Amino acid sequence: MSDTIAAVATAMSASGIGIVRISGEECMDVIHRIYRSKGGRKDIRTVDSHTIHYGYIYDGNEIVDEVLVMIMKAPRTFTGEDTVEIDCHGGVYAMRRVLETVVKNGARIAEPGEFTKRAFLNGRLDLSQAEAVIDVIQAQNSYALKSSISQLKGSVKRTIEGLRSRIIYHIAYIESALDDPEHISVDGYGEELEEDVKKQLQKIRHLLQTASNGKMIREGIKTVILGKPNAGKSSLLNLLVGENKAIVTDVAGTTRDILEEYITLSGISLRIIDTAGIRDTEDIVEKIGVGRAKDVAKDADLILYVVDSSTSLDQNDVEIMKLLKDKKAIILLNKADLEPVVNVETIVHNFVDNVDNLEGKNVENDNNPQFIHPIVSISAKEETGIEALEEQIKEMFFHGELSFNDEVYITNARHKAALEETEKSLCQVLESITMGMPEDFYSIDLMNAYKELGGIIGEEVGEDLVNEIFSKFCTGK
Repeated sequence: MSDTIAAVATAMSASGIGIVRISGEECMDVIHRIYRSKGGRKDIRTVDSHTIHYGYIYDGNEIVDEVLVMIMKAPRTFTGEDTVEIDCHGGVYAMRRVLETVVKNGARIAEPGEFTKRAFLNGRLDLSQAEAVIDVIQAQNSYALKSSISQLKGSVKRTIEGLRSRIIYHIAYIESALDDPEHISVDGYGEELEEDVKKQLQKIRHLLQTASNGKMIREGIKTVILGKPNAGKSSLLNLLVGENKAIVTDVAGTTRDILEEYITLSGISLRIIDTAGIRDTEDIVEKIGVGRAKDVAKDADLILYVVDSSTSLDQNDVEIMKLLKDKKAIILLNKADLEPVVNVETIVHNFVDNVDNLEGKNVENDNNPQFIHPIVSISAKEETGIEALEEQIKEMFFHGELSFNDEVYITNARHKAALEETEKSLCQVLESITMGMPEDFYSIDLMNAYKELGGIIGEEVGEDLVNEIFSKFCTGK
């Protein structure tokens, strides 16, 4: 923490501008040694904070590059330390030479994530905000970016601190009562604690319910395309991706293996997987592809069942329909540009007769209020129906829209695990109250819950975990 660190903060590739970042106690001395203003040498250490200066970086008497230098003095910086950013030309060699000059004059190369780690250790960010930094960098869609920005602004921190404040209140009350029973009574306290713990449990369970949506926001919806050979699965993939990723022919069974791509529809990321056409076959390679298609469908968040609406349904369609049972799925009646043989009524009739997929379901379809799976008519060839598909996906997973004003989405697996442990501890408190256990038993489980929540924001974590988290960052951030 006492070292002055430096790194290239932009990608090491040809670009208009590259940024070399320096942070630490000696960073003002480092920049003083290597910077000269256009009018001659100037003591840049004396300038006002948060100002930009034009000049040159020198390595001894040699000009390295023409630059802009931003001076930011502690504590109003990202790391909480004195920080300098050098905006140089974006050539790979130019950035490397500037960095070498900085290191030669008193800094060392930063480790991955060390700038953000210092921001956390200096109290500029809590751990959930620090983790949101890398989520912002890695965001692949607008929802993921909004969620990460919300967490970076402290949405998770505020929620966790609110939960911890109620828990620590009860811990303090119980400990005080045990130390001074003459003045602090615990008569009837179990009922008060039970009511409050139930409220906190309700909040925690709500957060846990957002974790599935949060995972899909961050990683994308695992979407598997199923259908018979020549139903138009690969054509649909190519249309969604916007280029010819999958081979499309009139020969049935062209696709033998799974093909995976990431796409964004209306701000939602789909991890979309094209599969082999499902049918009975004697071809050994194709049979393996069919088996893989069925396996990947089991773990899908969403199945797109592509039906060739110009061809009658058969036993292969029945097998596919069985894979849709208890799964989120959209049935796509493809080849809407041709004379239809299969329509909505045909699909519903076959599901009722062969899959019995209606019992206990409450998701409706416009054409049949009892039918669980939405049905959308498309033409991959004519590129029609895709907007309706996009809207259906948004409605199925996020009820049309996601709001990041008040709602907190749990997108981090570490946070989810901590919340699950917190839930267990609070349930144990309720069980102890029901069993009439002494108050110090409540305190033990309340403290466990408090510590688990503290792990989310970094107040109850060890050095090894902190190092592991920041090792996943890129160098320069």
